Amino acid sequence: MKAFLAVVLIVSSASAGLLPAPLGYARPYGLAAPLAAPLAVARPAIAVARPALAPYAVAKVAAPVEDYDPNPQYSYAYDIQDALTGDSKSQQESRSGDVVQGSYSLVEPDGTRRIVEYTADPHNGFNAVVHKEPLGAVVKAVAPVAAYH
Repeated sequence: MKAFLAVVLIVSSASAGLLPAPLGYARPYGLAAPLAAPLAVARPAIAVARPALAPYAVAKVAAPVEDYDPNPQYSYAYDIQDALTGDSKSQQESRSGDVVQGSYSLVEPDGTRRIVEYTADPHNGFNAVVHKEPLGAVVKAVAPVAAYH
């Protein structure tokens, strides 16, 4: 019971301003009410003795010379037609310097084919045109078969 009363006394003393608040939550000295205008207070600096750092040597390492291609060029394409799963998609892209052109297509779940044609360059940024076209045959979804033994 005495310990409880001691805690209540400390808490009530701190809330009444009789005890200093923790450093991180203290209001500036001389500030009478919490809603009063802020007051600039100089606080003493804390001096910390630190050991002197030993001098160190910096080794200069020559960075490897990387090949820089001012006019990068590439081209690739793929086409997937999987009769078992019904997966049908393709993509092709080419780059010459800072200009990229390409397209990709895939079969949507609703049975249409989405075709996206895109270009990208420093002047116009990235631009894409999307087309949808119906397929002749209805694409059926194939559920994965889990095999348990």
